[in-house]
Amino acid sequence: MRSAHTVEQVRAAEAALMATLPEGALMQRAATGLAYAIADLLGSVYGRRVVLLVGPGDNGGDALYAGAQLARRGAYVEAWILLGRAHEAGLAALRAAGGRVSRPRPLSAGSVDVVVDGVLGIGGRPGLPAEVAEAVIPIHRSIPFVAVDVPSGLDCDTGERRGMALRADLTVTFGTHKIAHLADPAAADCGTITLVDIGLDLPSAEVESLQAADVARLLPAPRPEAQKYTRGVVGVRAGSARYPGAAVLSVAGASCGLAGMVRYVGEAAEQVRARHPEVVGAGKVQAWVVGSGTDTDAERHLEEALADGVPVVIDADALAYVTAPLTGPAVLTPHAGELAAMLGVERREIEARPLHFARQAAATYGTVVLLKGRHTVIARPDGTGSGPRGRINTTGTPYLATAGAGDVLGGLIGSLLAAGLDEFDAAGVGAWLHGSAAILAGAGGPIVASDVAAHLAPVMRALAGSDSEGMKD
Repeated sequence: MRSAHTVEQVRAAEAALMATLPEGALMQRAATGLAYAIADLLGSVYGRRVVLLVGPGDNGGDALYAGAQLARRGAYVEAWILLGRAHEAGLAALRAAGGRVSRPRPLSAGSVDVVVDGVLGIGGRPGLPAEVAEAVIPIHRSIPFVAVDVPSGLDCDTGERRGMALRADLTVTFGTHKIAHLADPAAADCGTITLVDIGLDLPSAEVESLQAADVARLLPAPRPEAQKYTRGVVGVRAGSARYPGAAVLSVAGASCGLAGMVRYVGEAAEQVRARHPEVVGAGKVQAWVVGSGTDTDAERHLEEALADGVPVVIDADALAYVTAPLTGPAVLTPHAGELAAMLGVERREIEARPLHFARQAAATYGTVVLLKGRHTVIARPDGTGSGPRGRINTTGTPYLATAGAGDVLGGLIGSLLAAGLDEFDAAGVGAWLHGSAAILAGAGGPIVASDVAAHLAPVMRALAGSDSEGMKD
């Protein structure tokens, strides 16, 4: 599990640990991890040119002590002191190791090997002070940036970007991930993330990200005595005469092998059975998937699905007819535009604050909300279940932004519900499998939605096999 804690949680854990250690020991641990990460990025240290952007806080001290270690290994290290002051002991250590303090200046490609952002850190306010922006703007974008804990200017606890922020190729963080490392748009500015263990004892995380081993543990598996009904039956109400493909793709996601039977109700039965001859018609189900491509029948399909009193995955056309709060178990699966319409805000607002609005929607509708995006957000209402309020999925590929991919996801989540997972786990596991299948299908290249559906079973087989620990998230 990749856990993401708030700044307050991290500060409390750091204070508790520092009370047991000699003064400065915790910063030295962080600085050593940072120095090793920079050295690994560079490939070698001797003769390399390193510029430290140093602010007044502890992450500026981390950067200075790391710079001192690199200087002792033969790197040319200079520090730019921004915002008026710097960690005095760290600055003394850098000078003693042969580093120096310089004034900010334009940096062109090839003039230095790496720039280290130690300006604001996790305690900084969103946006960049003018002095920092003026120093950074003349730096050529081709020079690699390494952020200390989090790129300066981002909101660490929300993942939001308000005003100008720095963008890192590598972010080195300490003790735990922070929410900005997982939640977009900030996560997109963090680049590759390296976590350095500094020995923090942390409480339960506010947000988490499932990893391969977590999904393998949660994935439903049939018992030896199982038969098709005990494995769960998922019903799909999708598609229409106008959009039969939505039905075919929703059923493809539901027919991934997790549930014992798939039922289809809708106008595209002929097309569905031509592609999926194992699918049957109306009857009792343990979960419904409703909405994709249902066109003018969306409201009726939603009402009939909700009337059954079983968990319902509500997507696409049916989202327009959801009333708050829902009284039964459900997973809402909007994209940013659909959620904007549901909450009465602009799409750009959703895209700027996806974690915030997913949580707001979960509270408003009283159910689990899966907000699709580069990093899909799964939120549940406060007071439901134990553990974190949110999960953020980091599997996937930009090619997953393709027509019909959401139909496959809805069917997949429905099959997980029918097989016995609760709404929060079904949404999280479904998003992880969906993204991983897209990666496997595309092998770095383009895909279409049916490719994703076809690769769900191979991903699950890999999880069930001996190599599940080695699967890449």
